[in-house]
Amino acid sequence: MSARPAPAGPVAPDARPGRNCPLSYRYPPASLDRPAEIVADTVYVVGGLYGNVEALQAVACAVAGDPGAALVFNGDFHWFDVAPADFEAIEAGVCAHPALRGNVETETAGEESGAGCGCAYPADVSDAEVHRSNEILARLRETARAVPGARERLAGLPMNLVAQVGDARVAIVHGDAASLAGWGFAQDHLDQPAHRRWIESAFRDARVEVFASTHTCLPALRAFAGSGVVANNGAAGMPNFEGRRAGLMTRLSVHPYEGPGRAAGLAWGGCHVDLVELPYDADRWARRFLDAWPPGSPAHDSYWRRIAEGPRWRPEQAFPRAA
Repeated sequence: MSARPAPAGPVAPDARPGRNCPLSYRYPPASLDRPAEIVADTVYVVGGLYGNVEALQAVACAVAGDPGAALVFNGDFHWFDVAPADFEAIEAGVCAHPALRGNVETETAGEESGAGCGCAYPADVSDAEVHRSNEILARLRETARAVPGARERLAGLPMNLVAQVGDARVAIVHGDAASLAGWGFAQDHLDQPAHRRWIESAFRDARVEVFASTHTCLPALRAFAGSGVVANNGAAGMPNFEGRRAGLMTRLSVHPYEGPGRAAGLAWGGCHVDLVELPYDADRWARRFLDAWPPGSPAHDSYWRRIAEGPRWRPEQAFPRAA
């Protein structure tokens, strides 16, 4: 999770907590070549809810307005919800649907492993920000310890899921095609010509037409001719663009999207892939956040500007060729 895209070029391994990517987070793309666990004409993929109770309520309303749609949470649904009532509300809302664990849930479920928050932050994220994320995770783990069965449930969630939407196979991941905390679907990487061969091989090995991801906390939507579509929703529970206090979620469907707030979309074969705005009660969420994370706290220092104003990120950066 970061408010910045991953840097261009290879990044040297870093074993420090918050930058290290544990071996247990990794999986081969070919492991996604398996029968689908979810079969539906429409699937909403909600990544990066980050403990935003108001965003969870907005998700429920949006999906209820799309009859027959399935809902999947693809990780990092916890984060800011250190207040016990908020944590339990997120748990109750998520556990009613298919879900996979992000790095937040993985590290919340376990004891200190040396991975810190498990974000595997790239080099352009400051050490101070990484340290604050590790502090947030430690506090969230303490909240989870007081909720009977929560950590065991989180530990039992899968790292990825496969969906069948019409004729399209969709890999639902948290990070990228090879790691729970991978940054291979960050905008900068998606636009690197040298990275394209890895992406094409991931589509081929996984035998999917779409990858639906999150983790990098900034949205991106790209089509790769001859391979498929990568849809990274950024964050459902935080603003994704400067000046717009709304989340984003991914909608995959055999039916074109006809509702409000379509940020961008692509059609691949018979599957419509859209990033849809999620307008939650931003004022109420801001008050809830400040109650848990007042000025001077690690989450306030790292995230308050984004929550209040949005990141320095524009739609044309996220979707340069998506209409």
